[in-house]
Amino acid sequence: MNWPVLYPEMWLLVMACAVLLADLFFTDPQRGPTFWLTQFTIGVFALLHLWSFNGGGTAYGMNGMVVTDPMGHLLAFFAAVSVMISIGYARPTLAARDMMKGEFYTLSLFMLLGISVMTSANNFLVVYLGLELMSLSLYALVALRRDHPVATEAAMKYFVLGALASGFLLYGLSMMYGATGSLEIPKVFEQISTGRINKEVLIFGIVFVVAGLGFKLGAVPFHMWVPDVYQGAPTSVTLLIGGAPKFAAFAITIRLLVEGMLGLAIDWQQMLIVMAVGSLVIGNVAAIAQTNLKRMLAYSTIAQMGFILLGLSAGVVSGNTLSAGNAYSSAMFYVVTYVLTTLGTFGMIMFLSRQGFESEQIDDLAGLGRRCPWAAGVMTVFMFSLAGVPPMVGFYAKLAILQALVSTNIPAFLWLSVFAVLMSLIGAYYYLRVVKVMFFDEPTHSEPVTAGRGVSALLALNGAAVLVFGLLPGGLMAMCRDAIIKALAS
Repeated sequence: MNWPVLYPEMWLLVMACAVLLADLFFTDPQRGPTFWLTQFTIGVFALLHLWSFNGGGTAYGMNGMVVTDPMGHLLAFFAAVSVMISIGYARPTLAARDMMKGEFYTLSLFMLLGISVMTSANNFLVVYLGLELMSLSLYALVALRRDHPVATEAAMKYFVLGALASGFLLYGLSMMYGATGSLEIPKVFEQISTGRINKEVLIFGIVFVVAGLGFKLGAVPFHMWVPDVYQGAPTSVTLLIGGAPKFAAFAITIRLLVEGMLGLAIDWQQMLIVMAVGSLVIGNVAAIAQTNLKRMLAYSTIAQMGFILLGLSAGVVSGNTLSAGNAYSSAMFYVVTYVLTTLGTFGMIMFLSRQGFESEQIDDLAGLGRRCPWAAGVMTVFMFSLAGVPPMVGFYAKLAILQALVSTNIPAFLWLSVFAVLMSLIGAYYYLRVVKVMFFDEPTHSEPVTAGRGVSALLALNGAAVLVFGLLPGGLMAMCRDAIIKALAS
């Protein structure tokens, strides 16, 4: 069985059950003990994965159904840190809206467990098990505010479309199993490499697999759930949806398409390119018309996913994989930096909210530069990063993707890089509009901005990280490159 491979997940499972039971006996209405026990659990889980990442090896467990390699450890570590930050931002908001319940923390832990299972999956069934564990936890979290009709509607939409996406993915995986005779990802790769299996069945299966992955990434044309769920869910839950699950979606994309179906790259790369182009166009153009900040950020997410898909589509060029490490590590770096910035943007929305006021409209930020200059400055850092303005980390992330496209020396990818730059220019408009509203519009609210020192410090650290990683991106980029290269080599 090789139990040490599963130690982080075993710790998280045991402690999630412990938090669930312990919360029944805590009398603190602010759920302080539950909060700190949850943060301790996630912190230990993150350290276990970071320690294993530094070990640098690849190991298998459960008869080859689970693999632990540097890529899986690094993605699980980032996901854990993301959930820790999300819970830190969410705590004051939950207390002000009568949502301070132990279920929020327990479901967050089970969501993280699902993400960790996906990052270490080496078998189709394990991929699906982790996906459903994460998804069911998120469905329940969106519906946590049961007396709120908008949140309930968002939960229903998310559940129905998420179930459809899971069905697509499961059907595609079943076709891959039927064609190759194996559920293990490495054996599927070996069978495809032989070239002696039915190509039509494989392509049909690939279409459904890519469609299922497109739903989880929120890419066009499978993006319809993103704006409604981002807007309708409580902001604390929106942050959980927009953060850590992106690492899981990236992980299973690499596991299934690259590690399992690299022999069919010529087919699935074309699909990713179409989805990337659609995501960049619809995401950026639709975001311009939005007045709700959360909905605008949802369309922004769709556009950002387009950049990630461009990186994933440049790994195999003219039948060789020489650029695979560069392309996939650039995409991984983009996911990390995007989540880092997204945590801050939604954290700022919660920071500016108060009882009876959600601060979800762009106009709610009017005059923030006068009412709370430091908050406006931090929000500007996040907006500049999302827009790709130097020296923020978002600029380097976009540059890494463009470099991966240009280095292929293929005319089609060169044109795609030009197209991506043009779409980024369009996207800069709605990000800079938020900055303009904060510093040049007249305030619509005269109430002072007040929040606990913990959230203020967390926002300041988040903003500093976006700036520091933009000025010194080499270390993080090297970690992503090392993780990807070792995962591909194993």
